Amino acid sequence: MMLAGCSFASATGDAPSQAGEFTFVAPGGQTRIFYDPPATRGAVRGLSGESLLEPGATVGLQDFPGQVVVLNIWGAWCGPCREEMPGLQQIHEQMQPEGVTLLGIDVRDSADAARDFMADRAITYPSIFDNPGRSLLALSGFPRSTVPSTIVLDRQHRVAAVFLTAVRVSELLPVVQRVAAEPADAAPGSSAPADAQNGSGS
Repeated sequence: MMLAGCSFASATGDAPSQAGEFTFVAPGGQTRIFYDPPATRGAVRGLSGESLLEPGATVGLQDFPGQVVVLNIWGAWCGPCREEMPGLQQIHEQMQPEGVTLLGIDVRDSADAARDFMADRAITYPSIFDNPGRSLLALSGFPRSTVPSTIVLDRQHRVAAVFLTAVRVSELLPVVQRVAAEPADAAPGSSAPADAQNGSGS
């Protein structure tokens, strides 16, 4: 069974796609979306913000060129986030040798509480500290009130999968492994999902 998210806002799908750029479009109620083949994916540009673990420094996608990046939107106040983060740390450690990194986006949170939360749970992957969620504007059309959410970006930082709910290792790891094994030179294209699967969770 999947863990429920702290809150859920159904995506309306009203935003039009832009060639080459990611715009989130999903039928209402869908919580797991897969964008295949790679040529159908839209890229995420300019996602960055203040580092949670290194105050005053900036961290973002620009720090991970050519890597698969697993974005996780979380908050120390969010019960399902606390449940899923040890699994995300496991994936981060297991997949780093394959050129994969986790990048958290900490929203609606206190920096001190979030840092204590990460230290207590031995979470070592970087996070953007973004109380108002401004960095998520790089994910055009994305329902920012849905916490936790996880977004898998391929090596060109195009969106390969979106989970609008907490996710377990047994579901996320095979997706990350598949994306990491893809050819790195697949041609970019539009962001329309070619293959979407429905899931439960609200």
